[in-house]
Amino acid sequence: MLAHAQRITSADDYKRVVRRGRRMVGENSVTYQLMNPNGGTPRFGFIVAKTVGNAVVRNRVRRRLKAAASVIAPTLPPGTETVYRALPPAAFAPYAGLAAEVERSTQRLAVKS
Repeated sequence: MLAHAQRITSADDYKRVVRRGRRMVGENSVTYQLMNPNGGTPRFGFIVAKTVGNAVVRNRVRRRLKAAASVIAPTLPPGTETVYRALPPAAFAPYAGLAAEVERSTQRLAVKS
């Protein structure tokens, strides 16, 4: 799982990454990524709206996104801030597909930054 230092927790940080960051749209999620000029460990945030499903489904999708992010965190450069917004199809996506999409979009955005 992700350590507390690897999570985006404030609403202002979420807004900054979503508004100013680069975006990549996938089948199951939208990935936003921004480089923090101060460096630090890579941080992640997760947005799973009610359109994805009920609370049980939303929490399952969030846990899957967190697990996928924890796998790729060591490969990202310092200061990378990433927010994943789940889309409704993520509720039915298998973990392998969701993890592959997260990895693909995160790595492509990291190369472009």
